[in-house]
Amino acid sequence: MQLPLLQVAIAAALTALVAGLTVWKCRRASVHSTDAHQEYFLAGRGLSWFFIAGSITITNLSTEQLVGMNGNQMALLAWWELAAVVGLGILALVFLPIYYRYNCTTTTELLEKKYGAKSIRSLIGGLFTFANVFISMPIMLYSSALFLKSMFGLQVPLLVIAIILAMAGSLFAILGGLRAVAVADTYSGVLLLTMGTAIVFLALAAINWDFSGIPAERLTMIGGNDSPIPWHTLLTGMIFIQIFYWSTNQTITQRAMAAPTLREAQKGVLAAATVRFLIIPPMVVLPGIVSYKLYGDINDAAYGTIAGAVLPEFLTGIFAAALVTAVLAHFASVLNSTATLYVCDIHEKYFNPNPNVPRLGGMVSAIFVVIAILLVPVYSDAESIINLVQQLNGLTSMPILSAFIVGLLFRNVDARAAVLGVLFGVGLYAIFTFVWTPLHYIHLMFITLWLTVGFALTVNRVVFGRKATFILSR
Repeated sequence: MQLPLLQVAIAAALTALVAGLTVWKCRRASVHSTDAHQEYFLAGRGLSWFFIAGSITITNLSTEQLVGMNGNQMALLAWWELAAVVGLGILALVFLPIYYRYNCTTTTELLEKKYGAKSIRSLIGGLFTFANVFISMPIMLYSSALFLKSMFGLQVPLLVIAIILAMAGSLFAILGGLRAVAVADTYSGVLLLTMGTAIVFLALAAINWDFSGIPAERLTMIGGNDSPIPWHTLLTGMIFIQIFYWSTNQTITQRAMAAPTLREAQKGVLAAATVRFLIIPPMVVLPGIVSYKLYGDINDAAYGTIAGAVLPEFLTGIFAAALVTAVLAHFASVLNSTATLYVCDIHEKYFNPNPNVPRLGGMVSAIFVVIAILLVPVYSDAESIINLVQQLNGLTSMPILSAFIVGLLFRNVDARAAVLGVLFGVGLYAIFTFVWTPLHYIHLMFITLWLTVGFALTVNRVVFGRKATFILSR
């Protein structure tokens, strides 16, 4: 399908409207901090619960979720979103009070304060940066470009589309900081949630709400051993994946740490959890299931194909605008958080303690964008982009979470023991992923987490002669 000129004009106009509203809202913000860190990275701690909820929602809802989860063409993938509600609840009730008590700019700053050493902060910040630049950002660009190409029949190479999206999205992060990112997230999120819900109903109408003929394994919520999410993984690694992503991942928590008060932050996170429970699960599975009935097993092309088929012509431009603005805002979110980690956790610790924050943030953001663009072709042969994302994230997620668990649950732990534990965990999961895979990767993430925690505590006692004391930190 070629997008008519009118639809292109509608998409461009709505995208420009979101950008204009973002600029207007940012200029009218009632709180502007004179502290460069506070303003650029935490929006002057002036985000209301509404913008926190909107930014958290869209930061985790873009094309890699819509394309990747629908690309599996089965209901089972909804467990990622349902389990996320638990992760958001843990962020609101357990981790946010700790972050606010320690007045953190980054999640890794908490580690520095708990262990009393900058080395653990820099290591974890570096791992987060690596995962964002080499995994999350290029996959985001690839899936976004694939969706636009498959839905609108664009006769343009994927890499060209990815470059355009990267260049446009980076402007929000580089020029506006977190405030612009969060506002753009929210406005684009309202538009995307509305259009995404419409696609669900239109797709169901296309098959007259009749799921007959679709294999039972694509409709069940109880996954078998050979499924993407076997039922027993919900009892092991799934919950810890959610704790890592929603409670320690800088890209998510940075929004929640930008509120003026803890209570305002918690309201925003719980509002995001409500949206995730009520609205998002149908969006990420039902269009894919319908596309299986209509077109067969077409993997990651499913969402773009069904959306292009069921949307009336007058809505295609609006949906294009919803998707493009969401992609730009999402990319900007990850880019801003990655720049935050580099500036606060690495550059200021080892190179210059008082840099020009906006200038440095812009420079490193530009470098990260170039790297992400160059890596887009690497992910073009993936059979399932969402499963690949989750599997690769295990290289850093569980080792990082182990450092938080040891730091928050134990006292008298040497930071070097935690660092060695993290490195052990990365190596262990790399073996599980690339050399020996005896179990499902979600089980292996669970095993990696607790072996890493045990390794760190053992090294702390045997190598550094310190006995850790269990104490639940609040």
